[in-house]
Amino acid sequence: MNDGVGRVFQSPQQAAVRRRIFRQLVESLVYEGIVEPQVRALQDGLLEFSLSGRDAHNQEVRYACQGRRALGFDRVRLTALPVQRDGEEATSLSTFLLEVSHLLKADSQKLAAFIEELHQTLLKDTFAQDVRFQQPPLRELSYDELEGEVMDGHPYHPCYKSRVGFDLVDNQAFGPEFKPRLRLVWLAVRQEEARTAVVPGLELDAFVRQELGAATHARFADAVALRGRTLGEYTLIPVHPWQWREIVSGGFVDQLGAGRLIYLGEGEDEYRPQQSIRTLANATRPEKAYVKLPLSIANTSTSRILSQHTILNAPAISGWLGGIQEQDSFLREELGLTLLREIVGVTYNHQGLSGMLEPRVYGTLGTIWRESLHPHLRSGEAAVPFNALCHVATDGRPLIDGWIREQGTEAWTRELLEVAILPLIRLLYSHGVAMEAHAQNMVLIHRAGRPARLALKDFHDGIRFARPFLRTGDAGPKTQGPPANHPRVNRNSFLERDDPSEVKDFFHDAFFFINLGELSLFLLERYGLPEERFWAMAAEVIHGYQRRFPHEAERFTAFDLFSERIAIEQLTGRRLFAEAGTGVHMVRNPLAAFRTGAR
Repeated sequence: MNDGVGRVFQSPQQAAVRRRIFRQLVESLVYEGIVEPQVRALQDGLLEFSLSGRDAHNQEVRYACQGRRALGFDRVRLTALPVQRDGEEATSLSTFLLEVSHLLKADSQKLAAFIEELHQTLLKDTFAQDVRFQQPPLRELSYDELEGEVMDGHPYHPCYKSRVGFDLVDNQAFGPEFKPRLRLVWLAVRQEEARTAVVPGLELDAFVRQELGAATHARFADAVALRGRTLGEYTLIPVHPWQWREIVSGGFVDQLGAGRLIYLGEGEDEYRPQQSIRTLANATRPEKAYVKLPLSIANTSTSRILSQHTILNAPAISGWLGGIQEQDSFLREELGLTLLREIVGVTYNHQGLSGMLEPRVYGTLGTIWRESLHPHLRSGEAAVPFNALCHVATDGRPLIDGWIREQGTEAWTRELLEVAILPLIRLLYSHGVAMEAHAQNMVLIHRAGRPARLALKDFHDGIRFARPFLRTGDAGPKTQGPPANHPRVNRNSFLERDDPSEVKDFFHDAFFFINLGELSLFLLERYGLPEERFWAMAAEVIHGYQRRFPHEAERFTAFDLFSERIAIEQLTGRRLFAEAGTGVHMVRNPLAAFRTGAR
């Protein structure tokens, strides 16, 4: 790191990041019912939330903050006023959690790990914001550039940028906020030790040759020949340079020594990390595929490896979704939905290893190639990540400010809601498929700021479906189930449920609660659009669809988007308790008030 480390720790950005983490931490603790604060009504609908803690000398301390209960899902939304400790600003996240730990009743080991994630988020986001505020505000950016510029992270989870496993040097070298250019490391894997999957109509070797380019492909063939082998005996796999250095080079020593894995060197193309860190965009040739690679780090409390079954399922799910789109003219032609298909999956067959060796390399070596957005854009179109709609530049202006002022808040929002909601409820109602449509999985395609259509991505572990509600004759995707040890890594990784309400809640949580819920609060706070009006317009989009397709009435009931309450995943609760159970809590649905139409 440079000599400015001390300055960064004392910078205004450090205080701003700490206050944000404090807000999201307290919001989630109160919202998920982990703590029960005293609540006192203030003026103009404001509430004061207060908690009594005990310091290291067992003396009582009082934490207080101000906020509101939102109409949307009863969200707790704190004001910008910092959390107070005995009348002064609270400045230590760990002290706060330790002093209220008797209220949390959390598992001690999980609490310690959670504190570490909070500290890592504070550290890494402070450095990211420091770099950001040294640069002028950027507005005219391509989609891939915006993926690095929009660095806000998860709007609800307090550990939104923990990246546990990266040190500060790694974070600066590979974090999207720092706009690095990096080259992939390539390995050749003996075919009998690799597993592959492709979408129908695609040939793997030809695809990889095209991605590499003729010169690089020939160079790699020469590297294999030096070992007395031919490239045809191997399958090629790219590796993130950090993953190669920290995990793969040591975890696969035997295979590398025996020539079952061959190190080939770096490719020629340069890549830029997107918001998700492990997905890389080709900066040299943007029309080429995105590459999703495992990273053995934890971010927003989730491991970022890529399990074998999800890699192999990706092309099958993409092919299936592509088939749905192809035969549904409403999705394809009228709505213009774009699916960024995951077209190739390649993985080392770690499940072929002995039980003792497999956990060391589980999900650490493999890749998913996803179609680039750029060839899908039509003349006059541009695109932004959906979460960029809530992005505020360093000059204090939202990215959407010019669009809103030109078109009007309500008119622009109404168009946006139609573009965002219709494709997703079509997939849900008509095809029984729920998309994990949080804001990082959606792309808004627009024309000079006017919402035009939607692109969706990240399907391998981001859909759920109810087989009884698939279209007649649709057998669903042919997928592989997880290995026995996978629930230990990710208990929420599943694709199919018999109960349509579980499928609906999965969609409702990601799309309406996190995605649109955050947007509704942003439009209220920045442009004065009442929450009630936002949800009324969202409901009218749904009602308009239902009026147009009345023959799907049975499905409207099964996937009831207007239910009084929905199940929301407890993101903080599952970090604090050894036995978190289902990890959900029931909250009021803001759409329920508009079941019979907008008021």
